[in-house]
Amino acid sequence: MWFKNLKLYRFTQEFSLDTQNLQTMLESMPFAPAGAQEISSMGFVPVLPKGDLLYHQVGNAFWFKLKREEKILPASVVNAELAEKVAQLEQESGSPVGKKAQKDLKEEIVQRLLPRAFNKHAFINAYISLDAQVVVVDASSDGSAEVLLAALRKCINSLPVVPFAKSQQQEILTNWLLKDAPQGIELLDEAEFKSPADDGAIIRCKKQDLDAEEILAHIQAGKWVQKLAIAYKERLTCIIAEDLSIKRLKFTDMVVEQNEDISKDDMAAKLDADFALFVSEIDAFVKDLNEMFSLEGDA
Repeated sequence: MWFKNLKLYRFTQEFSLDTQNLQTMLESMPFAPAGAQEISSMGFVPVLPKGDLLYHQVGNAFWFKLKREEKILPASVVNAELAEKVAQLEQESGSPVGKKAQKDLKEEIVQRLLPRAFNKHAFINAYISLDAQVVVVDASSDGSAEVLLAALRKCINSLPVVPFAKSQQQEILTNWLLKDAPQGIELLDEAEFKSPADDGAIIRCKKQDLDAEEILAHIQAGKWVQKLAIAYKERLTCIIAEDLSIKRLKFTDMVVEQNEDISKDDMAAKLDADFALFVSEIDAFVKDLNEMFSLEGDA
């Protein structure tokens, strides 16, 4: 269950969940396959295998899983049928088909082809930590994370969150290179730099000594760090971005091996233990990020 990409959000006020009614609230948006004439659908599904609950709780952490289904209808197929139909109508009438009529024709074609479209399924995982007062979404884009947050908000009526860092943090990340990184943070060998201009140049480097003169020259030329590969307390490695989103999260053996004694045959027990461990590690990481970037007063 280890999340790979983290979009972090923090509550704007003390938040708690109505655990007595949480299942009922989530059941207002259960996943159901898209109908014959629907292009997509989404809803919550049980987190644990063979489970019924649409959430999983360990202590004050709550894990949710949103399933999305989308019908894949290649634009080339639709446009080819549309072109053929338009040509036929123009030949029969002797006059061009207008934009409004073409739009209606296209919608008719899409509706006719939808039952034969391929289905694509995807899952978005997230957890709410009441102890850390954060929402952590396993997503690589803001759009996917917002879909999950909107679905949760619709079910539980309120989810007063803002991005973990409301302002960009390039200056602090850049200072980690120029000066010393905070205690517990080790800089690795990958980074991305960008000029602050709207159309500024972007430089990406991998397997590169970040103390090298050619790297420091980019900073001296006015570029700021946008993304930085780091290790945290020998417990995890990741890419941290200027908005404090996390990509390519990977835990070290020191962490992962803690649950190796649990049989993989008992998938529910393994997921439960891994989730508890994951939350403990990420909550600690988030707490330290909050202090490193002085986010309490971030407005």
